[in-house]
Amino acid sequence: MIKFFKSVAHEMHLVTWPTAKQNRHDTGTVITTSVLFALFLGVLDYLFSVLTQMFM
Repeated sequence: MIKFFKSVAHEMHLVTWPTAKQNRHDTGTVITTSVLFALFLGVLDYLFSVLTQMFM
């Protein structure tokens, strides 16, 4: 078990972690994409609601 944790620690030192700038950029991309997708789904929901009301 100790060998496993030593291997994990060794591998963690080999990982290339993103910089703070990369993290900010990626976070901004995720937030922007999420907001745009939510707006798109909201517009679709509204259109389907209007179409449904027209035929009832």
